[in-house]
Amino acid sequence: MKRFIILALILTLAPVSVAVAQQPLPKPMVTGLVNPESVCLGPGSRPGGPGPGPGGFGPGGFGTPAYNRLYVTTIGEFDKDGDGAVMLIQDDGKAVPFVTGLDDPKGMAAYQRWLFVADKTKVYRIDATQKEPKAELFAPANAFPVPPLFLNDIAIDPESGTVFVSDSGDRNGGGGAVYRITPNGLVSTVVDAKRLPGLHTPNGLAMDGASHLILADFGSGFLYRIKLGDNSSEKIAEGLDGADGVTWDNNGRLFVSSWKNGKLFVIARPGDKPKLVAEGFQSAADTCLDPTGRFILVPDMKAGTITAIPAQVPGAEIDDSPMPLKTEVAFPSLKWADWSPESPNGRVTPLRPLVLTHAGDGSNRVFVGTQHGVVHVFPNDQKATETKVFLDIQDRVQYDDRTNEEGFLGLAFHPKFKTTGEVFVYYTPKKEKMTNVVSRFRLSKDDPTKLDPASEEQLIRYTKRPFWNHDGGTICFGPDGFLYVVHGDGGAGNDPFDNAQNLGVLFGKILRIDVDRKEDGKNYAIPKDNPFIGTKGALPEIWAYGLRNPWRISFDRKTGQLWCADVGQNLFEEIDLIVKGGNYGWNRREGLHPFGGKGTGPQKEFIEPIWEYNHDVGKSITGGTVYRGKLLPELEGYYLHADYVTSKIWALKYDPKLGRVVANRPIKDPSKPVMSFGEDEEGELYFMTMAPNGRGIYRFVK
Repeated sequence: MKRFIILALILTLAPVSVAVAQQPLPKPMVTGLVNPESVCLGPGSRPGGPGPGPGGFGPGGFGTPAYNRLYVTTIGEFDKDGDGAVMLIQDDGKAVPFVTGLDDPKGMAAYQRWLFVADKTKVYRIDATQKEPKAELFAPANAFPVPPLFLNDIAIDPESGTVFVSDSGDRNGGGGAVYRITPNGLVSTVVDAKRLPGLHTPNGLAMDGASHLILADFGSGFLYRIKLGDNSSEKIAEGLDGADGVTWDNNGRLFVSSWKNGKLFVIARPGDKPKLVAEGFQSAADTCLDPTGRFILVPDMKAGTITAIPAQVPGAEIDDSPMPLKTEVAFPSLKWADWSPESPNGRVTPLRPLVLTHAGDGSNRVFVGTQHGVVHVFPNDQKATETKVFLDIQDRVQYDDRTNEEGFLGLAFHPKFKTTGEVFVYYTPKKEKMTNVVSRFRLSKDDPTKLDPASEEQLIRYTKRPFWNHDGGTICFGPDGFLYVVHGDGGAGNDPFDNAQNLGVLFGKILRIDVDRKEDGKNYAIPKDNPFIGTKGALPEIWAYGLRNPWRISFDRKTGQLWCADVGQNLFEEIDLIVKGGNYGWNRREGLHPFGGKGTGPQKEFIEPIWEYNHDVGKSITGGTVYRGKLLPELEGYYLHADYVTSKIWALKYDPKLGRVVANRPIKDPSKPVMSFGEDEEGELYFMTMAPNGRGIYRFVK
């Protein structure tokens, strides 16, 4: 079976751990090209190549080819028609013609099975999955509002397939513009010199979320963010003379090449100044991210090469080396009380363990709550053979696979459970549609080994019609002894009622309540130092807001820091550090990017996530907690998180002194969707997955 040798070259020639700005350029991975301009990953996968084959998970989503083939446009001799081409980089590192007969092809981008190429005054489209691919005219010169002079770079909205193309005009400051091309080929102007005074030579383009566009101006060295809803713009960076390629990596860092100065820069976070990554190119052109997500590929037009540069911030490198751990089934002999893999009518009924926790009473018992409404308890012993039912409220818990964000979602023991005998749960009741409740249960007087289902006392009710999703569901006690409760924005898409930013509703919020007192007719009290007490129109329970669909939140048992993994909508997943009164930006921000028509750049009132990953990596984050156990010292201080869609698991380390993430290391995963994480009394971590055979709890081992 063939190997994808280009990736081997990348990994060999450009060590990730080196701060490359002060180092000589690595040896090029491809040479001998004639004026290469734009490099991109496109559809198709080769046997033995990395990642899934056609039809697998790729930037185009499920059902579209994975983007593992590397293409580059070559201009040939400038202004000589017919000698331009799109080249395919083979497994042996050689470039072979893919489509020929073009004039001076420059910018190129992929969408689904297509490659889109800007060629002087027109845009071509190429079906890259065909055995004999051909360039077909997508937008001819006469389709543009103004005859284009020098079409340059291309970016594509990954959701709609809308194409954006820059026209560098006469390259002396006149006639420049950016155009929008709809999927059916209609062309309109986004910006020109009239709409964006000072526009000189539009060049590099990149989407910033789905509703904003990043534009690099070659002539002025400015970087702009354009709001596509009204075509307004703002300058976000400067000092990038000769700016050409603009490329996001998978974690929200923006790389910008300078053709004029032969340099590569990075903007580590929105609002930061550009930082030099590499220099020494003759003419660094239109870049892209490699298939591993670890390197920026830089075509050097004059040198005729492509070079792989580590996608890192010099002096602030992130360790992405694999963690020397693996996963295995925990409690492999465990039999679940009163559970059968098959219902009485013969239907498969997988076990859905969703919460794993402990009582904090010194007993070291493990408690596991299933989404159907049963809490099991068993000894914390890998040889444990059976569970006992601690609480069974299936009679009142609503769960259906078609609305699988509902059900029994949260479980928390009172910090003084040994004295109070109180346990708190979060669930969706059967009798009330689109409602969630937080309730208190107490130990049975007749049998103190279990909770009394009849002792239920409701504390909080969420009625969220008309949508069933984004239920949140985590409840946990903080080091202050108060109960923290999280609910998503109320469901649907886009947060249509603007709940997350509305302090007058409970949705999209983390609440903080005192369960040891009752006041104002409620079965709880408001802690006196909650941040919005006295704020007009604000609910006093609120601790933090601006969240979309948190799954999940947890406290670091050593530092007391509250962590939150917030599931994204369109393009990005994020991890937040929650602070008192914090606004985390939804639905004005998604990850580190503006979102929708109300979207903005970074603002003082919004707290940015410490980490994001885009939907090329995964599409639904599952948050865990910070490891503070004893069995795996190499995992100490790492925050465990996963992706439900791709089954990937990572250990992330945040350095509070530096104020940034310093590591995000993959852990070999079981290739099963990670539904939730849990922590036992000794601080050891587990994760859970749906299990037709009942073996749904996993642990980490060396």
